[in-house]
Amino acid sequence: MNWIILIIAGLCEVGFTYCLGRAKDVSGIEYLAWMAGFLLFTVLSMGLLAKATQSIPLGTAYPVWTGIGAVGTVLIGIIFFKEPATFARIFFISTLILSIVGLKAVSAA
Repeated sequence: MNWIILIIAGLCEVGFTYCLGRAKDVSGIEYLAWMAGFLLFTVLSMGLLAKATQSIPLGTAYPVWTGIGAVGTVLIGIIFFKEPATFARIFFISTLILSIVGLKAVSAA
């Protein structure tokens, strides 16, 4: 169950970076709404990470959490913010995904 919580925490990290990306291009009430989303996702992400580390070693949970966030944020950038999808970016994101899977595979939790 804590692995599911950790995955959701990582997805919340992607959520807060998406909100941050949207907030930088707007102003007024729309800016405040995106920043409220950013704060909500940040609190959820950190809280769920803390919950997951109750049974998953911190040395495993934190890299998995940041890895999910990094991979998700790069994909969000490519899909929604028109960032380049170069061979090098895709290659290194793929190696990051393999590393996350490897950490899960060798974890005792």
